[in-house]
Amino acid sequence: MKPLFINVAFNLPLDSLFTYAIPQEQDIQPGMRLELPFGKRKLIGFSIEFCDKPRGDFEIKEVIRSIDEMPIFGEREIELAKWVADLYICTLGEALSAMLPGAKKERLIDEEEVGLDGALKHDFPLAEQQKKAIAILSRPESAGQFFYLHGVTGSGKTEVFLRTAEILLKRGKGIIYLVPEISLTHQVFEDFQHLFGSQLAVIHSGLTPSQKLNQWNRISSGQSRCVIGARSAIFAPVPDLGMIVIDEEHDGSYKSQNTPRYHARQVAMYRARREKALLVMGSATPSLEAYYQMKIGRVTEIAMAERLSGGKMPEIKVINMRKEKSQFGADLTAEMYRSIKAKRQCILFLNRRGFAYTFHCRSCGYELQCRHCSVSLTFHKAKAAMVCHYCGFQQQQPSSCPECGSLDLGYFGFGTEKVEEELARIYPDLRMARVDTDSVRKKGALRERLKQFKNHELDVLLGTQMVAKGLNFPKVNLVGILNADMGLQIPDFRAAERTFALIVQVSGRAGRVIPDGKVIVQSFKPENPAIALAAQGRWEEFYQMELEIRKELEFPPFSRLFRLVFRGTKEAEVHAAAQVFGDRLERELGDLADILGPTECPLYRIARNFRVHILIKTKAFNESHKILSSLVRSFTMPAHLYLETDIDPLYLI
Repeated sequence: MKPLFINVAFNLPLDSLFTYAIPQEQDIQPGMRLELPFGKRKLIGFSIEFCDKPRGDFEIKEVIRSIDEMPIFGEREIELAKWVADLYICTLGEALSAMLPGAKKERLIDEEEVGLDGALKHDFPLAEQQKKAIAILSRPESAGQFFYLHGVTGSGKTEVFLRTAEILLKRGKGIIYLVPEISLTHQVFEDFQHLFGSQLAVIHSGLTPSQKLNQWNRISSGQSRCVIGARSAIFAPVPDLGMIVIDEEHDGSYKSQNTPRYHARQVAMYRARREKALLVMGSATPSLEAYYQMKIGRVTEIAMAERLSGGKMPEIKVINMRKEKSQFGADLTAEMYRSIKAKRQCILFLNRRGFAYTFHCRSCGYELQCRHCSVSLTFHKAKAAMVCHYCGFQQQQPSSCPECGSLDLGYFGFGTEKVEEELARIYPDLRMARVDTDSVRKKGALRERLKQFKNHELDVLLGTQMVAKGLNFPKVNLVGILNADMGLQIPDFRAAERTFALIVQVSGRAGRVIPDGKVIVQSFKPENPAIALAAQGRWEEFYQMELEIRKELEFPPFSRLFRLVFRGTKEAEVHAAAQVFGDRLERELGDLADILGPTECPLYRIARNFRVHILIKTKAFNESHKILSSLVRSFTMPAHLYLETDIDPLYLI
């Protein structure tokens, strides 16, 4: 007998499933997207399960139509969504929505506009460290286990991933290969295509909805058994999954900043265990959590200590900028001159775009802040405008102080735009390009600039995170890191870890082919361990030091964190709601956890919303999570206020 009713989940913060009648003429199955009446609106929902009769005494509306001819989610995907909804405390509909290709706020550079990482060639002999790694990973007994390729930049990790994938594909297994936002480079994509041809699928947010659905269906049907993508690709419906790769595991883009706030590494571990698949992570700078898992034996470390292709680790020099008069120290200026004269190339890294990032009045001390956020506006000279990098607000450059009317105005700090101008003054004939989100907005602009750099039409590549990793240019012998301690100013216990990783990753761009690489690290805090130990290559000492600090403070990996952010446009109501919830937490959690707050977020106001957070630190994760989940799901937020729940947060600002 044909089922009469179907339960449906919506991409809304509503925990309930909603029952709809199935029209006689429609063939509806669980796992389809349906168009449905919802109040006075029409919404798209996800069909979950048939039911014999509706729950409760209310009018049952009919399904309008099915969006899909065949289910796009099978039982396995719906079960995975239930696990995501449970762990990250969201609704089933929100979890299913995140699983669709091209999740919100995720940007992966399209293969038509990507960078250049030196095409991998399969006609060269493998190094011993690569052979050993492939032998370990390709053993049948490795299925369901976790491994970490911990190796220096340029040690051939990608080739190990590819060769292992090739072996497993021949055994009929499927592959998911995760990359950070801009690490999917053109040559690596081409190399996958060369190896796997039509079996390759790419999932990222640049695809149109029809392209996404086409890729999804090809994967689900088994036509495409190797999937490349950013974090949402971890949900790809790969049959007979044999291996998940997380390249550059340390990268923060694997953590979603939208509901559900999942981490692709956690989802990968769950899927690997459940589907008996091999999980392989890799980085020169593992996250501290992954490093700790290696130390206690939950993840097997495979060391790759040698740099291949003729290069060696660069010489790194730290410059104390307290003794310098310009943003370019004498050492960096001299090395740049030598590099360019020798027909070599230079990469300059500064993690701040714009011209200057604080406007102030020298008479009264007034600082110009965004009217919607608790941050200073950044001066962009090309636009002659002050810009907020959080909400996008812009206003004209003031000609006088808005507070006291003084004309004695100044700017503090510098960004990539100012560095570009200063370089042009010092070296009038310098062939240079700036690579940041302001300068490469046009489609294809990034690819074109990197192509120019590869062809040695440019001497210097200046940029932000876009030049920090994934680039391999043979002629680069000099890397300059400006204002290296900038990240240490962020009020976050992971600030040192991120600074250390950034210096190591950016430094890895120098001397990858010819062994004459040099790195100049400019810092106002050269004695800080994150900077000093990164420059000296003493990574194990840094990790051990960080672990000791974390253990003393009982921060991850020695505890688990929950973060609750209350936000809204009415300040008093935000504080009141946070206090009510905080009081309930104190009563319910008791001795299970330390509750910090409620208190104002370090960035108190973003896009007109006031933000108050509560941090929960616990060693009893399961019990604390169960109580927190119950409180969040039963708590009724006042109208126009929002509660963001983050399990194992990466950022605390």
